[in-house]
Amino acid sequence: MNLITYVKKAQSWRLFARHDDVRTTFAIVRWWESRRLPYNLIVGVTGVATCVIGLTIAIIGSRMSHQPILFPNPPLFAAFAVIGYGVMANVCFTGGWIAELFARKVWGERAAGFAQISFTLGVLFSVLLTLSPLGFLIGSLIYRR
Repeated sequence: MNLITYVKKAQSWRLFARHDDVRTTFAIVRWWESRRLPYNLIVGVTGVATCVIGLTIAIIGSRMSHQPILFPNPPLFAAFAVIGYGVMANVCFTGGWIAELFARKVWGERAAGFAQISFTLGVLFSVLLTLSPLGFLIGSLIYRR
């Protein structure tokens, strides 16, 4: 299966599903905002996993190379980065319903599938972006060898 097949399959899940009766501005915003908490939980759990796995890789890599690997200096910077990332993720989430309202104004009923597609791809992109530091960390370890 390719990515398009997975995205189409995911749209049948309750979190991504959308009924045809969502047409007013209030209904559109309500549909998006009812998904903010699940979105934050998905991205948050992914972030915790990224931090735990990344810290584990960094500690093992540091012990193997006898050099600190990608530890923030000062460590408090990491906490600010996590908070900033969460805030920006929610700003982008809000951009989803703003973009849908704009698409409805411009394209009318032709924008009917916009919400499902953009929300599904937005969650996927957010998860991949949240996992991306692991790629940089692994790349750093490979480069140092």
